[in-house]
Amino acid sequence: MAEHESLEFGKADFVLLDSVSLDEFMANLKLRFEKGRIYSYIGEVVVSVNPYRAMNIYGRDTIEQYKGRELYERPPHLFAIADAAYKAMKRRNKDTCIVISGESGAGKTEASKYIMQYIAAITNPSQRAEVERVKNMLLKSNCVLEENYPVGKVKSVFKCIFQLVKGAPDAQLRSLHIQRDPTAYTYIKVGGQIKSSINDSADFKAVTDAMKVIGFTTEEIQTVYKILATILHLGNLKFGSDGDVTLIENSKLVSVLGDLLSTKDENVEKALLYRTVATGRDVIDKQHTHQEASYGRDALAKAIYERLFCWIVGRINDVIEVKNYDARVHGKNTVIGVLDIYGFEIFQNNSFEQFCINYCNEKLQQLFIQLVLKQEQEEYQREGIPWKHIDYFNNQIIVDLVEQQHKGIFAVLDEACMNVGKVTDEMFLQALNGKLAKHAHYTSRKLSPTDKNLEFDRDFRIRHYAGDVVYSVVGFIDKNKDTLFQDFKRLLYNSSNPVLKAMWPEGKLSITEVTKRPLTAATLFKNSMISLVENLASKEPYYVRCIKPNDVKSPLLFEHERCKHQVEYLGLLENVRVRRAGFANRQTYPRFLQSHTYDKEAVKRLLQGCGFEHDVAYGKTKVFIRTPRTIFSLEEQRAEMVKRIVLFLQKVWRGTLARMRYRRMRAALIIIRAYRRYKVKSYIREVNRRFKNVRGMKDHGKHVKWPTPPKVLRKFEEALRNIYNRWWAWTLIKDLSPEEMVQIRAKVATLECLKGQRADLGLQRAWEGNYLVSKKDSPGTASSFTLVSSDLQRKDKFMRVLFSCNVRKINRFNKAEDRALLITDRHLYKMDPVKLYKPMKSIPLYNVTGVSISPGKDQLVVFHTKDNRDLIVCLQGMVPAGDSRIGELVGTLLSHFKR
Repeated sequence: MAEHESLEFGKADFVLLDSVSLDEFMANLKLRFEKGRIYSYIGEVVVSVNPYRAMNIYGRDTIEQYKGRELYERPPHLFAIADAAYKAMKRRNKDTCIVISGESGAGKTEASKYIMQYIAAITNPSQRAEVERVKNMLLKSNCVLEENYPVGKVKSVFKCIFQLVKGAPDAQLRSLHIQRDPTAYTYIKVGGQIKSSINDSADFKAVTDAMKVIGFTTEEIQTVYKILATILHLGNLKFGSDGDVTLIENSKLVSVLGDLLSTKDENVEKALLYRTVATGRDVIDKQHTHQEASYGRDALAKAIYERLFCWIVGRINDVIEVKNYDARVHGKNTVIGVLDIYGFEIFQNNSFEQFCINYCNEKLQQLFIQLVLKQEQEEYQREGIPWKHIDYFNNQIIVDLVEQQHKGIFAVLDEACMNVGKVTDEMFLQALNGKLAKHAHYTSRKLSPTDKNLEFDRDFRIRHYAGDVVYSVVGFIDKNKDTLFQDFKRLLYNSSNPVLKAMWPEGKLSITEVTKRPLTAATLFKNSMISLVENLASKEPYYVRCIKPNDVKSPLLFEHERCKHQVEYLGLLENVRVRRAGFANRQTYPRFLQSHTYDKEAVKRLLQGCGFEHDVAYGKTKVFIRTPRTIFSLEEQRAEMVKRIVLFLQKVWRGTLARMRYRRMRAALIIIRAYRRYKVKSYIREVNRRFKNVRGMKDHGKHVKWPTPPKVLRKFEEALRNIYNRWWAWTLIKDLSPEEMVQIRAKVATLECLKGQRADLGLQRAWEGNYLVSKKDSPGTASSFTLVSSDLQRKDKFMRVLFSCNVRKINRFNKAEDRALLITDRHLYKMDPVKLYKPMKSIPLYNVTGVSISPGKDQLVVFHTKDNRDLIVCLQGMVPAGDSRIGELVGTLLSHFKR
């Protein structure tokens, strides 16, 4: 059973369905498609549904997941079957073949590409370049080739010629004498009414470029298009009669054909109108009738196209052939074949082409079932498991119905074509009715008169393995003959074009040489199929069945009836029945051990303990399980046990991880602590070393550089610096007088407040404070100020004068007057120096809310008050002139208010 996929995606292997029915098969196929699982298994067969979208499942990572793995170790994939084929070739030295079947649009070409991509990717580097070369050649050939069977003649002739007419450059069409109008040519007139592709030019260029890449020369490519043009012009040839003489009505086309075929015009005309007959030694030219000339023309068109196709196939085979191969050096020349073949066809009107392709699918289905049964039987024998007969639909009876000598439909058709005289399709149908009247898988309207689905003298029905198909005999005789007069072969052999000449080697026979009757199309096709089946039977086959989910290329639409029809004609349900007839699943003991238990005896005890001993068999290397239910039951029990085991392992592992983390953390903590202690001690020792003699230093250690502390001691270092700075400051001020201390505090306050705000704070000079008692500032009025000051002290009871100075007062009207300013520890006084310092205004200090100063040299000061009647003054009258006292004023007030 394919692993790593939940049952929500359906059963990865159809063998494991609960019951084998078409409805259950379709339901599982639809579910997997809708869940994005485009690949499934039927045992070792891959079922592929075209997703009609790009899928990220083919990259290098995916290749590595499947490389060297067994088929069921990963989810279903093309890479799994490609790897199985590659291992069979490399390990067991076996030729292998991967058969890819399905109808047009089912994804066969893409499957081929991905299989070749995988094989190229896993090949040894020394051989990879050659594998890549062959892969690229084969992929390029896809747009050049179609099936080399009758089914391909109609489809590919129309496709490539229509592409030439619609897509070739104008100059090239002129050289080929072709108009860009499909309706102008009889052979493709019906097709010309079909809407052409918008990419006709691109498609034509792609084919031409592909031929160049493959290795076709310019002359060879031009010959290919000349042959296609010849077919077009042949279809337009019209014959008329003048009495008993047959004529070509549009004789201008003869010279066109002569130019395209590189031969003389008269030789072309003679080959079209006459047939050379040798009677003993005599040679005569027998003129064609109108009907014979028309038949010869059509036969020539078909024949030169078939020769062209076979020549192209041969050229491609020459290109991809392994070069410089030496069996003594490289060993046995083993191969992996990739066969991309069209699937079963059931159309509204089925003719000779559908009959051949359906016979092909019958042969391949017969081989497929036989090989599956053979593989099953061989595996049972290897493992010592008794083999029981498996009932299945053996389509050998249908194969015999078609190909049996003397009695088969091909034999009856060939016999009809060899009869002398006029033979019609109706006569062929009558012969079939006579020979096959009692055959269980054949009927016609004559044999079933009440069956109105069949037309009299036209239809017969074959009961194929994929279902009933009604065929119309119209055209069977002409399509089967498909022979060519020897005159045409000589005409083409004598062409001056070497490529065209090489396609017709039998044209060198002289007129008198007797040649065998050419084989019919049916015989050629039958022989080709027999050869193909023999080739496949000699190899170890692998199968890919491709399904087209809808006709509109939608990635979401799964058309039930459309897919059901393909499942039926691909024989997928029959494949499931054959695979399920014995034991649905088998695994090697080592493989089973990985899932469930440890050895063969333990496997037996496990299965007996679960009650499944009646549903299994024990081989030499594998355990065989009969029904899917046993497998799923084991998987369910295993999944439940795995959960418990996983929980237990998780618990143990989590505990182990926790203990490991604890031990690491504890060890880290011990190391960190020890390291921190070391760093702390080192730092403290270093600080002690640097600062132990600071008392004896002139600057008390101010020049000493502090060592860098560890992170853990950064805050400690800040505290230590503060302690040092306080000690250093104490050493400076310990011998100062109280008056000097007052000044120091005021200067410190100024520095803290105004540092960086003004250039000159007056810190370098002595601060006197009460400048109006100084004879320097007021040489003639100092005594008057002293008297007024004493009166105010008695009156207002202030303790000391903080600051006094001459000022210039500025009022609200921008009027300036000389005044004096006295600030005590209780009041601020504005005085008139002219009137012997008479107090003009007294402001209690508790009413002063703030002081503002200007940054300039004007020494402007604003005293803000609670009643918003601010006092604005400029300090003046300093001796020496220009001496700044703003710093002293601010510092004194700050120091006072701090105290």
